[in-house]
Amino acid sequence: MVDVALASLPSPRLALFAFLSATSLYFLWKSRRCRLHPSVSSPKPTNPSPRGKILYASSTGTSRSLAGRLSARLRSHGLPFDLVDPRRYEPEDLPKENVVLIVASTWEDGRPPPDAQFLSRWLAESAADFRVGSLLLARCRFAVFGVGSRSYGDSFNAAAKDFSKWMTALGASEMLPLWEGDVDSGDVDDLFESWCLRIVGLLKGDSVAEDGHFDSMVESNGLEVSDEDTDEETEVEDLESAVVDMEDIAGKAPSRKLAVALTNGRENGVRDMVTPVIRTNLEKQGYKIIGSHSGVKLCRWTKSQLRGRGGCYKHSFYGIESHRCMEATPSLACANKCVFCWRHHTNPVGKSWQWKMDDPLEIVDAAVSEHTKMIKQMKGVPGVKTERLSEGLSPRHCALSLVGEPIMYPEINALVDELHRRHISTFLVTNAQFPDRIRMLKPITQLYVSVDAATKDSLKAIDRPLFGDFWERFLDSLKALRDKEQRTVYRLTLVNGWNAEDLDAYANLLSVGKPDLIEIKGVTYCGSSATSKLTMDNVPWHSDVKAFSEALARKSSGEYEVACEHAHSCCVLLAKVDRFKINGEWHTWIDYERFHELVVSGKPFRTEDYMARTPSWAIYGAEEGGFDPDQSRYKKERRHGTASLQN
Repeated sequence: MVDVALASLPSPRLALFAFLSATSLYFLWKSRRCRLHPSVSSPKPTNPSPRGKILYASSTGTSRSLAGRLSARLRSHGLPFDLVDPRRYEPEDLPKENVVLIVASTWEDGRPPPDAQFLSRWLAESAADFRVGSLLLARCRFAVFGVGSRSYGDSFNAAAKDFSKWMTALGASEMLPLWEGDVDSGDVDDLFESWCLRIVGLLKGDSVAEDGHFDSMVESNGLEVSDEDTDEETEVEDLESAVVDMEDIAGKAPSRKLAVALTNGRENGVRDMVTPVIRTNLEKQGYKIIGSHSGVKLCRWTKSQLRGRGGCYKHSFYGIESHRCMEATPSLACANKCVFCWRHHTNPVGKSWQWKMDDPLEIVDAAVSEHTKMIKQMKGVPGVKTERLSEGLSPRHCALSLVGEPIMYPEINALVDELHRRHISTFLVTNAQFPDRIRMLKPITQLYVSVDAATKDSLKAIDRPLFGDFWERFLDSLKALRDKEQRTVYRLTLVNGWNAEDLDAYANLLSVGKPDLIEIKGVTYCGSSATSKLTMDNVPWHSDVKAFSEALARKSSGEYEVACEHAHSCCVLLAKVDRFKINGEWHTWIDYERFHELVVSGKPFRTEDYMARTPSWAIYGAEEGGFDPDQSRYKKERRHGTASLQN
C-alpha cells in the first residue's frame, strides 16, 4: 500500500511547477483586485512621512547643490522637505513617502553616480520583481530633473530616465514629466529654475493636474506647512562650494540676476562656451577667462623663475625661459574626462565646435594683456628679480596646454600665426581625438600628442573619452603626427596601477607615430575628489619613471635613448638618436630665433633646422638632475616647517 501511495504522488518537478503556477495566479488575482479596489491592498504605512523628500544623484556635489537650491525654494514657501543623501536613505521607506523629488546626473556608461547606485538597484530590482506589484508606491507623487550632456549620445540623462521609469512602474504618480537639462545648451540653470517654480506651483495648488486642482495636494499627502524652516540657508550655501562635474556642472551657477545680465551667454542664438557656471568655477582656480571660450593662467614655474628659483622641465629639455612663458588655451572644452585631470573637470566637454567663436587676434591680445597683468602683480614678492620681472612682461613662449583641446578652435592656425608674428614660440598639446585637425595644423614650434595609455581598455578607463570610436581616433592622431616635418612629441603620464605596467604596448606605439621626442612624466597628485579616486599610491617616484624610461629605450632597439631629466618634475626625455645626438652630444634645445626666421621665410623646414645643443646640467644622469645651476635651489625642510636657499 505504501508503494502505491508513493507512486501516486506527483514528481518533484511537477510539484514545483504546480506551486509556482498557484503563486503566479495568486499574485495576478491580487494585482487585479488591487486595481479594482485600491483600498483593499494599497500600501498603508503605519507612520506616513509628514515631510517630502528631495533625493539627489551626484558624483561631485553639483546635483546635490541643485537639490539644495530646490530645498531652499520650497522652505521659502513654507513647504517642508528633507534634503536626503541617497547613501543614507533606506529604499524600503519609499512606500511611506508622499512626495519625492529627484535631481539626477548621469555617470559613466549611463549609470547613476556611485552615491545613488544602491537606491537605483533597489528600484530596478523592485520594478522587475513580479512579486512586488505595481502599487508599491501608489501613495507617492514624484518628479525628476535630469542633468546631463548630449555629447554622451544615447546615455544622455539615462539615469534620470531610469529613475522616472522605475518609480512609474512601482505605481508612483508623476507630478511632471521628466525634465532633461543639457549642459551643452547653456541654459540648464534657467530650465531648473522653471522646473522649481512648476514644482512649487503644483505643491501649493497654483496649477491644475489631470485629477483637478493641486490646492488639496498638501493636505491629501500629509505635508504640513511650516514656517520654522523658511530661513534655513546655511546648508545650501555650503553646497555651493562643491567641485563641478561635467555631467552635472549646471548646478554651480551664480545668482539668477547674473545669468540674466550675461544674457545666458547667447548672441544671435549662438551660445558662449563659458557659461556663468563655468566662469565662476574656473576663476576660483585662478584662471583669467578671455572672451567666450579662452583662458590664461600664471604657471607656478613662471613665478619660480621670476624669483630665480629654477625653471620647469621645458627649460631643462628645450631651453625655454619659464619666466617668459604664457600658459593659455583658445578652447576650454575637451573631448575627454581624464582621471588625472588637475582641473577637476570644471571645463566644458564636447565632440565638436558648437559655440560662439571669438577672433584669434582678440584672443592673443587679451591673453598677453592678462598675462602681463599677472606678471606685474609679482612686483614686490620676496625674491623676484627686477631684470626677470622686466623680461617677463614680454612673453616669448606660449604653452597651448592650459586646459581643454586647443585644436578644437576653428581658427587655431590664425591664432598660431599671430603668436609667431609676435616672436612667441608655440608648444601645443592635443589629446589625440581629432586627427583631421592635427593634419591641417600649420608648423608648430613643438607639437605634442598625449599618449595616456597604450591599450584600448586602459585608454577608455583613464581618459574617459566622449567618442565611441576613441581608439581609432587615437591611432589616427598618432599617424597624423608622423607626417609632420617639425618637432613632435609623445607625452606619457605614468599612473601606477593604471598604465605604468604596459611597457610592451607603449613600445608598439612608437612605430605608429614615430615621434622625435618622448616625454615620460609621473602623474601629479592633485588631491582626491569624487571625479578621481587617485591617491599617492598611484604617483610613481622619479626612480620609477627613470626605470620605465630606460626600459622603453631598450625596447626601441636603439632608435631612442634617454637624453634629459628634470628630477623636480619627475620627468624624463627620450630622443631619437639619429636626429638629436650629433658627434656624441645631445641637441634637444631649440634655437628660437632661427625658428621664427624659418617661419617668416615661408619655405618648408624640418626639425633639424632649428636645434641647439643641450647644456651638460640637463643631460640624463648629470649631478644637477636637470636643475639650472644659474638658479638658486629652494628646498623646504618639511619636518621642521622651514626653508632654505642653496646656490
